[in-house]
Amino acid sequence: MSHRIVVWGTGNVGRPALRSVLAHRDLELADVVVANPDKTGRDAGELCGLGATGILATKDRGAAFAPDVDAVVYCATGDSRPAEALTDVMDCLRAGRNVVTTSLYALQHPATAPPELAEKIAEACSQGGSSIFVSGVDPGWLIDILPLLLSGVVADIEEIRCRELFNYALYDQPDVVRNVVGMGLSMDKLPPMLQEFSLRFVWEPNLRVLAEGLGASLDEIRTTVERRPLEADVDVPGMGRFEAGTQGAFRFEVEGLIEGTPRLVVEHVTRIDDACAPDWPYPENGSGAHGVRIKGRPNLELFFHADDPLESGPGAGGNATAAARIVNAIPGVCGAAPGIRTALDLAPVTGVGQARWGARDPRPSSLR
Repeated sequence: MSHRIVVWGTGNVGRPALRSVLAHRDLELADVVVANPDKTGRDAGELCGLGATGILATKDRGAAFAPDVDAVVYCATGDSRPAEALTDVMDCLRAGRNVVTTSLYALQHPATAPPELAEKIAEACSQGGSSIFVSGVDPGWLIDILPLLLSGVVADIEEIRCRELFNYALYDQPDVVRNVVGMGLSMDKLPPMLQEFSLRFVWEPNLRVLAEGLGASLDEIRTTVERRPLEADVDVPGMGRFEAGTQGAFRFEVEGLIEGTPRLVVEHVTRIDDACAPDWPYPENGSGAHGVRIKGRPNLELFFHADDPLESGPGAGGNATAAARIVNAIPGVCGAAPGIRTALDLAPVTGVGQARWGARDPRPSSLR
């Protein structure tokens, strides 16, 4: 069964999401919604580095509510415009359009989402007979389906740790690196990303889903943050100078405690310069990696490095996997009961529609 899809947003997640939709043999691109006037009227294929599709990007958000649309891949940012993102998503759901998105972190675990938010979304889903699935760009699957899969081959599990080791000098978001992550800021000021509210807001829902999938309940969420200053000035191409004495690296953990002991942990080790914090862990290959480490019998550690040839920087591969994850979940979300769905509600998401031997002409049926 084919589903008609609108991709809303063509930034760091939207571009690979658009390519994923065009490659999926059971999905048909209906429209692309953009905010940037420079993108309006451009071919969808051009916006994501592929060939012409005959579908031109529009600023008309009403395209997402068209009666022949089955689902919306919502990739517009929710970090800097949370109210607008929520309005967009709720309008889609009320109109009967299923939604997959990486923009509303709190809905990754609806049972512990802010009650008012969860009620609003549930009401919109009920009104439209629609469903929504939210995953993270961390990428979210690193903290739910991957550790759940790996846990099935380990006995006597003591701890599951999900890790990101990364150099942000290669992350193509200069404003975020400085003003959100805090690289180059005074050590006297805790940047927004490292505040306890932010750490819990982004990563606690993932840990709650993982715990639920393992049949456990977390008693407490605890956060820890360490920061290190640069010992010398560092010049980063495209970002400018980061001065000695300012933040050059940080390490945080978001811990899920069971009976007073951290059992499920998210850990990030992040630098702007590889010489900073030399005693902290480094990725074995390249400048960034994600992985899961399970302490049990046997001890199990798996790291992966994703590379997207159509995007720049090692961080782009992680975004691409996050985008493909929500796109590949669309058939399951469209077939699910109305409401907020999690990874535990859906059948295992595979690349059955993405296999090259099943590829099809990405143009709309009217242009083939």
